[in-house]
Amino acid sequence: MSGTDVLGSYWTVAGPVEIGTGREWSLFDWPDRCAQAARVGLTGLGLWHADLEHLLEERTLGEIRSIFVDSGLRDLEVEFLNDWFVEPGDPRRTASDAQRDLLFTAAVELGAHHIKLGNLRRTEASMAQLTDGFAAMCADAADRGVPPLAYELMPFDVNAPSIAGVCEIVSASDPAQGGIAIDTWHLGKLGITPGDLAAIPPERLTFVELSDGQVANMPDHSRETTRHRRLPGEGEFDITGYVAALRGLGYRGPWGVEVLSDALRALPVEEIFRRTADTTSAALAAPVAAEGA
Repeated sequence: MSGTDVLGSYWTVAGPVEIGTGREWSLFDWPDRCAQAARVGLTGLGLWHADLEHLLEERTLGEIRSIFVDSGLRDLEVEFLNDWFVEPGDPRRTASDAQRDLLFTAAVELGAHHIKLGNLRRTEASMAQLTDGFAAMCADAADRGVPPLAYELMPFDVNAPSIAGVCEIVSASDPAQGGIAIDTWHLGKLGITPGDLAAIPPERLTFVELSDGQVANMPDHSRETTRHRRLPGEGEFDITGYVAALRGLGYRGPWGVEVLSDALRALPVEEIFRRTADTTSAALAAPVAAEGA
């Protein structure tokens, strides 16, 4: 990878979906998404578990992989796993284990770059429970030939809404198998500066997503994060500073772009992909231009 590879994360390019409230699978067929990504110069795409399940109603994993590769794409994300740390026997854990099997199998057969997970459901747990659970899951993934698992840092994580917290959760796992996913929207909302990122061990930096927004919080945080994000460079966060800092840690991509936005979802598919590629490419070029100034 060149360090400027750009992966269109699922929610950015899925079109008019209903996040958390209804149909989460995309009306844009997989071949169309792959063709659009290749057309605008993206190097990859993301798959959300509900969309993957929908695609598998008509295609095999092998067919999904062939369409992706034949389009000239190479960077694939698979997400999202919740409640993997809940005690065995709990119905939430039973459902999570079934989803884990789906995502692990898909990630291997699709040649994914990583699997993203975390605690979107805001399930409370001890740090020991999270740390031990993540290490055990990483060991299971390694035995099954699964690509790295990336724990996402988020402000609404009730257990670890900080760099120190996520670093502790991944600390007991093999660095080659378990790391951290960084999203610049979450960094901005947490008040984490580019300089603060130096606290992340470089070997734990598994994946980075670019997303912009406003510094002031809207009244409904869940609504803001799923409906009002902005493309890189179109908001108030220091995207240029974040990119420079993450490159300084040794991150060489791919760079995801995860923009959950009503305005973006309302656009025609061609425009969604074009604006995603154009804004992200400009954001990645800006730190380089600044260094050369």
